[in-house]
Amino acid sequence: MTPAQQLATIGVIIVGTMLTRFLPFLFFPPGKPTPRCIRYLGRVLPGATFGLLVVYSLKDVTIFSGSHGLPELIACAVVVALHLWRRQMLLSIAGGALCYMALVQFVF
Repeated sequence: MTPAQQLATIGVIIVGTMLTRFLPFLFFPPGKPTPRCIRYLGRVLPGATFGLLVVYSLKDVTIFSGSHGLPELIACAVVVALHLWRRQMLLSIAGGALCYMALVQFVF
């Protein structure tokens, strides 16, 4: 990339970031009630994102070769246990990822 292209890229990134930060405050001011569709998305998107992450993580698991999917199964059990225990999605995802990496690197 030329220096002009690099500056243009950085400028576009800055504008895009600022728009995503400021537009919600313009569309949904503090004194105005939040629309029903936005509240609905706020309720369902975290679970949908978690489901998408599960499908993406398990799409290439083969139970007939290698470790037979045991690291993935154990990591999924850790995710479920952490989520039932603490009800914090980020902790569940991070705990499952760390468990899976540890299993793959040191056990299987």
